[in-house]
Amino acid sequence: MSTSAPWVGLVDDAAIFPPGNSPLDEAAAAHVARRDVWYADLVGTFVVKDTDLPALKATPLALSVVVTGGAGQVAGPVALARKLHVAVEGLEIALRDPDDLAGNARRVVAAVDAARGDGVLDDHVPVYVELPPGEPSAGWLAAADAVAEAELRLKFRTGGLEAHAFPASARLAGWIDAALDRETPFKCTAGLHRAVRHTGDDGLEHHGFLNVLVATRRAFNGAPLDEVVATLEEREAAVLVEDSGELDRARRWFTSFGSCSVQEPLDDLLALGLLEES
Repeated sequence: MSTSAPWVGLVDDAAIFPPGNSPLDEAAAAHVARRDVWYADLVGTFVVKDTDLPALKATPLALSVVVTGGAGQVAGPVALARKLHVAVEGLEIALRDPDDLAGNARRVVAAVDAARGDGVLDDHVPVYVELPPGEPSAGWLAAADAVAEAELRLKFRTGGLEAHAFPASARLAGWIDAALDRETPFKCTAGLHRAVRHTGDDGLEHHGFLNVLVATRRAFNGAPLDEVVATLEEREAAVLVEDSGELDRARRWFTSFGSCSVQEPLDDLLALGLLEES
């Protein structure tokens, strides 16, 4: 049951989040069941909100926990998870002070440092800081600097339920460039269910996770921004598949994406010949 690189751990199981909205118990059971399937290595952590932790007491799950409050709420959930014998393998928190993003980022860093110092958050657990989905302003970039200096990671929102939640390709390219410029890994969340850019059943333009992977590799290799944008906008699967070599280099930076569906990314990888059933 081994999935070839660069697909290992690519899809974080966010089944309980919109638009999937699976009941927590059903989603957790399905996640555990996937450990015995041939594509088990494709699936990373099980993504939950911090408020879900009491319902997951002593479950055999590796969790990414989304902090629903601000920096002051970092220590509580991870301490609770430890008490409940639940394994936290990722922590995600959104900045909530648009008027002082850099200060907000520094407060998150301080809270994470305190949690690590108190022994409730293990040093190996990656912490993803979600920056607001706007243009990389001076404040946005200063917040990214604070995240990078603390060796935390970035999180980018690439979709949602409404058109405004989907960043334009130029904006997403700017986020990727900012992460790479700071040598900071990042993950994405929402909207990346399919491999290739397309118009969804909802009528909205969806980014493709293969587009993002190839774009990240090209950006890392020094491609100009307009080429990165063009890669994000590519709608021909064959073009992306032909240029899908050395994506393990991209995975060093684009670590994973949260998806309410594991099946859709799997189906696309199989259909494109990028993954073979074993």
